[in-house]
Amino acid sequence: MNNTARTVGVSSLLLFMGACATVEPRADYSSAVAHVRAATGVRDVYTPERNDIEAAVERLLEGGITADEAVQVCLLNNPRLQAAFLEIGVARADFVQSGLFSNPFVGVSARFPDGGGLANIEASVAHNIAEVWQIPLRKQAARRVLEKTVLRIARDASVLASECGAAYYDAVGAGERLAIARENLTIAQSVLDMAVTRQKAGAANELDVNLSRSLALDAELAVESARLASSDGRRRLARLLGVEANAEELQLVDPLPQAPSDVPDPGALVSAAKDWRLDVRSARQALEEAEWQLKVQRKLVFPTVELGLAFEREERRSEGGRHIAADTARASIANGGLTAPDIEPRSARRAGDGQNTLIGPSLGFELPIFDQNQAQIAKARYVYEQSAKTLEALERAVTQEVRGRVDHAVTAWRVAAMYRDKSVPLAESNLELSRQAYEAGQTSFLSVLEAQRFFLDSRSGYIEAARAAAVAIPELERAVGLPFQILCHEIPPPPAAEANQDGDTERTTP
Repeated sequence: MNNTARTVGVSSLLLFMGACATVEPRADYSSAVAHVRAATGVRDVYTPERNDIEAAVERLLEGGITADEAVQVCLLNNPRLQAAFLEIGVARADFVQSGLFSNPFVGVSARFPDGGGLANIEASVAHNIAEVWQIPLRKQAARRVLEKTVLRIARDASVLASECGAAYYDAVGAGERLAIARENLTIAQSVLDMAVTRQKAGAANELDVNLSRSLALDAELAVESARLASSDGRRRLARLLGVEANAEELQLVDPLPQAPSDVPDPGALVSAAKDWRLDVRSARQALEEAEWQLKVQRKLVFPTVELGLAFEREERRSEGGRHIAADTARASIANGGLTAPDIEPRSARRAGDGQNTLIGPSLGFELPIFDQNQAQIAKARYVYEQSAKTLEALERAVTQEVRGRVDHAVTAWRVAAMYRDKSVPLAESNLELSRQAYEAGQTSFLSVLEAQRFFLDSRSGYIEAARAAAVAIPELERAVGLPFQILCHEIPPPPAAEANQDGDTERTTP
């Protein structure tokens, strides 16, 4: 019975270990938040266990929001991001499951003799001991899936932050285009009034008035288009912020920023992107995961090895009833007088039957004759090779994307500066000179109209160039995976590997 007690003890221990397993993803949420902070510079990020999100958002929206505050609200309140964070909890649950032993198998059977008596009883308890060497590899694979999920969610959050920053500047730019369009309408109306006044004085003809009225009508149509674009921009921003309030009521505090003077080195940005971009690091995690899956599949040639304890008690058929009269007659004849038959206890009558209870260890395993897991091993090898190629393709794409974003940003900044410093001042000066010349009778009204058109186009072009220059900043941040203020200074070294809460290693931010 010592073996029985030992088996029961081991089974109880396994059940206790399973009962103590809990799914607590808080540390994983914190890891994702740390990655988001490093990629965006935003300190406060949503996690599912928080219950102060609504109050925090209300505080940020009160009195208007800056571009940084808009990104902050987005990373707290965007429903898509909130739903994505729960995938980390799912991955943590899978990791916990990967470290659990399967439940032991208990079998009991009873077969009854047809003549009555005690039944034949067989009982066994067994457990798959192959998990002893399978679970460590299984946990390693699940750990890498969890790390990859954390990096993927953090990357999605950083991309969402850049989208929000770009949407903020798009909305600001659309608002400024609307203001410029209204100012342009005022200017066009003043030119029309001037043409009408000069027509009444006999210094202008009907064609001059009609041309001025045409420009005023174009300016009025531009106002309507700019108003719709401004409303659409604010609604897009409101969707990213996760707010249901009227988008027209959002107060956007920051104007379009000036183009930065320092241009980061493209080669340094490419290296930084390969080190810091979370999707690249996630692809590396996928490669490590595929490598571990290949090791796991090679260990599954014997997927099931069951060790347990078996018990059997043989059946015993029922003995027939005694014939007391016949036994008395036989005893009386043998003794020459009336004699009672011998009375023998049932236990004494069975003493000669011997021991009929068997107990001992049992071992069972699946013979790998037809299925030696060759297909799954080959599949895992193909997945590993595919992951390696995917990482290589992503790194090459990142190189071109970063260089392209740098080129776009530098071009946008130069164009905005040219509009601001040259085109708009020149157009404004030409308009004023043409008005003075026209009033002095030195030029035709067509010169005034042409100068006005050039001035209106220059002002609209500058706002569009300033918007493109502002949007280039979050787009460059998304391409590299670091905040712009870091890109303009010394870029930190790549994150180092350090131990996580489960004793493995993962790449984390410093």
